Amino acid sequence: MAAPAADDVVIDVRGLNKSFGSHHVVKDLALSVRRGEIFGFLGPNGSGKTTSIRMICGLLTPDSGSGTCLGFDILREARQIKRHAGYMTQRFSLWEDLTIRENLRFIGRMYGMDRIAQRIEASLAQLGLTARGDQLAGELSGGWKQRLALAACLLHEPQLLLLDEPTAGVDPKARRDFWDELHGLAAQGITVLVSTHYMDEAERCHKLGYILNGQLLVQGTAAEVVASQPLVTWTVEGPDLPALAIRLRALPGVEQVAAFGTALHVTGSNPGELDAALAPFKAEPGRTWRQTEPGLEDVFIHLMQNSAPPSVAARTP
Repeated sequence: MAAPAADDVVIDVRGLNKSFGSHHVVKDLALSVRRGEIFGFLGPNGSGKTTSIRMICGLLTPDSGSGTCLGFDILREARQIKRHAGYMTQRFSLWEDLTIRENLRFIGRMYGMDRIAQRIEASLAQLGLTARGDQLAGELSGGWKQRLALAACLLHEPQLLLLDEPTAGVDPKARRDFWDELHGLAAQGITVLVSTHYMDEAERCHKLGYILNGQLLVQGTAAEVVASQPLVTWTVEGPDLPALAIRLRALPGVEQVAAFGTALHVTGSNPGELDAALAPFKAEPGRTWRQTEPGLEDVFIHLMQNSAPPSVAARTP
């Protein structure tokens, strides 16, 4: 496959580091994201996702490292990056005592935008908010507030969207609708960098990366991330699965035992050791065993369990 053209790479950073006091929050981050891609950052709270996003878009200066975002140098041209990027935080930060249109009008005037009325109506129409334009923001449900926040991000027609856990606390239908909107924006050439805790959202990203203790441990498509780890997963169905789970967790070679509906998923990273440990259980009558593909959740738990713990300094507030 030919290398992407230089102007097709929207984010290209390497060696980014950031510390707050003795806490090394991001360690040697290297990332390349192409135009129109949706890249998902996954990782537990405090893993460095938000700090990484803020360094990439010019809101935070890295201690070391270099790179470009939208063709601008992240160290010297942060102001230009911010002009062409939209940033949406997890917490709803607009004015609840203003209507949707009043919120957007205020933002447009605050940033000195031209064509404010046209921008507002285009943004409302794109996100299905036109009929609710005169409704107070404080009266909106979580899903509609989310759409309003995205409309505000799109008002200045950005080329890059940076979304920090945008669907936290939103119902599944609203989350799905939101992701449909993101894919529509990506199809228009807008690049999206998003952090999330949800596995179903991770699978909807074009590419994703998993961050733990400030390090980007793995990145690629969902299939590439799963294939990068030597995991084997067995599914077992039958009677008395809770008691079986307790027995299985004590076995050598078994890293994970998780209940999924009426079945257990049993995962390990050493196929021979896992097969030997499970052989006596497979011989017991009344249960059905079959080998299945490990999922993203299996991979991320494996990475958490097998990565070096943070140092004492890193745990210091």
